[in-house]
Amino acid sequence: MPYDTRENAQKEYTLKIPQHRHCRKCGKAFVGEGYYCSEECRKTDGEAARKSLRKYLLIFIAMVGISVAAVVLRFVL
Repeated sequence: MPYDTRENAQKEYTLKIPQHRHCRKCGKAFVGEGYYCSEECRKTDGEAARKSLRKYLLIFIAMVGISVAAVVLRFVL
């Protein structure tokens, strides 16, 4: 009897799993098109991205403001 090699076992395993994707938000496997498993995941991921972008934009603006203030104060004093 031939031994079952890792290669044969891998082929059998991959044949049993249908082609699928993983949701960008929750990681759930789904069959279909797109990046998200549901409309809810798409909306909540978009909201989280906008919130994160807003936070980093405010941090950037604060850093630029602090830098400008430091340069102005250096020349004034």
